[in-house]
Amino acid sequence: MFKKFPHTYVIIFCLIIFAAMLTWIIPGGKYTEEIITENGIQRKVMQFHYTENVKQSWQVFSAIFKGFQRQSGIIAFILLIGGAFWIMNNSKAIDAGIYAFLRFTKRLEHNRILKNVGVNNIMLVLIMLMFSVFGAVFGMSEETIAFVIILVPLAITMGYDSITGVAVVFVAAGLGFAGAILNPFTIGIAQSIAEIPMFSGIGYRMFCWLIINAAGISYIIWYAHAVALKPEKSPVYNEDEYWRKRAAENSPDIAYNTPAAAWTTYILLSLALILASVIHSVTQVKIGNMTSVIPLIPVASMVFIISGIFTLKKSVHFFILNLLLFTIIFLIIGVMAYRWYIMEIATLFFAMGILAGIATGKSPNGIVQLFLEGVKDILPAAMVVGLAGGIIVILEEGQIIDTILFKLSNSMNSLGKISTVGMMYIIQTIINVVIPSGSAKAALTMPIMAPFSDLVGLSRQVTVMAFQFGDGFTNMITPTSGVLIGVIGVARIPYQKWVKWVTPLMIILILLGFLLLIPTVTMPLEGF
Repeated sequence: MFKKFPHTYVIIFCLIIFAAMLTWIIPGGKYTEEIITENGIQRKVMQFHYTENVKQSWQVFSAIFKGFQRQSGIIAFILLIGGAFWIMNNSKAIDAGIYAFLRFTKRLEHNRILKNVGVNNIMLVLIMLMFSVFGAVFGMSEETIAFVIILVPLAITMGYDSITGVAVVFVAAGLGFAGAILNPFTIGIAQSIAEIPMFSGIGYRMFCWLIINAAGISYIIWYAHAVALKPEKSPVYNEDEYWRKRAAENSPDIAYNTPAAAWTTYILLSLALILASVIHSVTQVKIGNMTSVIPLIPVASMVFIISGIFTLKKSVHFFILNLLLFTIIFLIIGVMAYRWYIMEIATLFFAMGILAGIATGKSPNGIVQLFLEGVKDILPAAMVVGLAGGIIVILEEGQIIDTILFKLSNSMNSLGKISTVGMMYIIQTIINVVIPSGSAKAALTMPIMAPFSDLVGLSRQVTVMAFQFGDGFTNMITPTSGVLIGVIGVARIPYQKWVKWVTPLMIILILLGFLLLIPTVTMPLEGF
C-alpha cells in the first residue's frame, strides 16, 4: 500500500484508529475514591467498577480537534519558543556562540590528557549530566523543547547529527527523570500517596541515578562517535540536510558590533531586574526536605547587570548570548522556587526573543515578521503534538484506561516477591504508554499498588521505585507523549527513525531498571 514508510501524521492517525478499536473490545471501567475503616482507622482506597462501554467510531475525527485542545499548552509553548528563537537566530548570536565554543574546544585539544580522552566527549558528558540533574531534581520535561533548538545546531556543527543533539538534552533529562532523586512531581507525589516519608530512600536512588546515567550516556557517546566517523551512516543524514544548510548559510563572517539599541535594551532590562529584586528580595528554595531562603533574584540580577557591560563592550552578539544564559538561570529559579510551568517558561523565552530583536535594532514590524517566520518553521512540530493528543482522548472517552489498569493489577496475584516487583514495573511501564503524565499516573496507580504491596510483604518504597522506573524510561519512545513528539518535531526527526534509534537503548534501560529493583527486595536498604 505504501511505497515509502508512512508519514508521522499517518502513523499517529492509525494509532488513533487502533485506540478506537480497543474501545470495542475492552469493557469500560472506572476507579472511584472511597473511604474504608480498618481497625477503627479510616483511609482512602481506589475501588474499581465496571461501567457501560463507550465505543468510539466517528470520534476518531473529533478526537483530533480535542487533542489540539488537550495539548494547547504545549502547542502554544512550541510556537512561542520557535518564534523567539528565530528572532535570536537572525541576530547570529547563537552562531557566534557556537564558533566561540568550537574555538575553545580546539584550544583544549592542545592538552595531551584531554586530547586522549576526547574534548568533545567531555563536553557532551558535561552537558548530559547537567540536564540529567535537572530531570532528577525538578523533573525537567517540557523545557527540553527550548534547548533542543540550541543543541541540535551545535551538534551538527561539531560533526554529529540531530539525534545526538536531541539525545544530549531530551534523553539526558529522561535519564534523570527515570532515576529521579528529588523530583516532586513523581517521587514526591508517589511517596505522599503511599504514606511514606517524603524523599526517603534517597541513598539507593542516587546509586540508581549513577548507574542509569552511566549506561545511557555511554550509549549516546558511542553513537555520537560512530556518527562523527561516518556521518552518512546516521539514520537522519538526509533529514539533517536542513540543519547543514542552515549552518552553511550562517557564515562565520559575523560583523561584531554594539548598536545604541543594545545599550538601551540593557538599561531598561537592568531597571526591570532591580525592581524585581526589590519585590522578590529573598526566595524560598525547597530541594527535597530541605528549605533555604536565598536572595536568588537580586544576586542573579546583579551578576547580569555586571556581565552585561562586559558583553556589550565585546559585541551585541555576546550580550544576546548573555541574555540567553540568564534566561535559563531565571528559568531554573522559577521552576525550583516558584513552581513555574510551560506558560511562565514560554513567556520568559518570548520576552527574550523580543529583547534580542530590540537589541539588534530591529523595528517592531521587523520583529513581528521574524517571529512569524519562526512560527511557520516550527508549525509542523506543533501539529504533530496536537494530533498525538487525540490518542489519549479516544482512550479516555472510551473509558478503558482504568479497565486496563485493573486487569493488569489482577495479574500480579500468586507471584513471588521478585516476580511481583517485576510485574508492577511492567504494569507501570505499559500504563505510561497511555498515561504519560507522571503525576496523573501516581495519583491513579499508587492508591492501588501501595496497599497491594502490604498484602504480599513488599515495602511501599519498592512500589514507588517500580512506579519511578516504569514512569521514566518509556517517556522517550511513547507516541502519546506530547513532549517527545514536540522534541523530535522541532529537530525534524521522523518518529519511525527515532523509534529505531532509541529502541536498543530502551531495552537496555528497561532491563537495567528491573535489575536495580531486585536489591530492593533481597537486600536491607535504608528507607526500604
